[in-house]
Amino acid sequence: MSRSPSSNAALPHQGAIGLGLAALIVASWLAIHFYAMFAFDLTWRSLPLALGMAVVQCWLSVGLFIISHDAMHGSLLPGAKRANGMIGGALLFLYAGFAWKKMRDAHFAHHKLAGREGDPDFDEANPRDPLRWYGTFIKRYFGWRSILFVSTVVTFYWLALGVPMEKIVLLYGLPAIASSMQLFYFGTYRPHTQAGEPFADRHNARSDAFGTATSLATCFHFGYHHEHHCSPQTPWWALPAKRRGAISQGATA
Repeated sequence: MSRSPSSNAALPHQGAIGLGLAALIVASWLAIHFYAMFAFDLTWRSLPLALGMAVVQCWLSVGLFIISHDAMHGSLLPGAKRANGMIGGALLFLYAGFAWKKMRDAHFAHHKLAGREGDPDFDEANPRDPLRWYGTFIKRYFGWRSILFVSTVVTFYWLALGVPMEKIVLLYGLPAIASSMQLFYFGTYRPHTQAGEPFADRHNARSDAFGTATSLATCFHFGYHHEHHCSPQTPWWALPAKRRGAISQGATA
């Protein structure tokens, strides 16, 4: 697979829609984060609200990564390579201190070698074991850079700004960890595990049969993974239409 976006024409107003949705997701994440850290009073009485915020923040964290993923493929802002790199790099760093070039190169390697030896997202030793595969996933992607970033944020919030550690753990740490599990399970393991139905083609990817709302809730439509591999220039928000088109073509073939 080429490292550049497909030559297919961009969807009408793709950049405006993508940037608008990205702004909404990022603004929501930042608003909840800063409210939770610096304004919210965590007590036993407010714990249900805190848990609700943690769940929403987990989902929004997945969104940060998906926006960065679109930027890797140039589908966030078609034709604007520099802007895609700046936005994608900033959000990857915000997500977990990830390095843009390393993650981008690994993702292109995944597309080129999906489900085969050399695929950085695939655990060929444990292709049917989600727990071991997730362990491999964490080791490959969450290195010293991520540890240093998260440790710095936690230390600064706790010691310099006086944010209680229980708030940091519940409303920052747990949503981040849970989002990595959500991304892995719905965006890597389910689409590429060798358990279940055989793969349709060389992409070694399958799509979930979820409806649009469930697909959005689970992984911002990243579960429509075969469609993504077949059309990586399609942004996340347009994957449901791509999926419906694929089903329609299959029904009429």
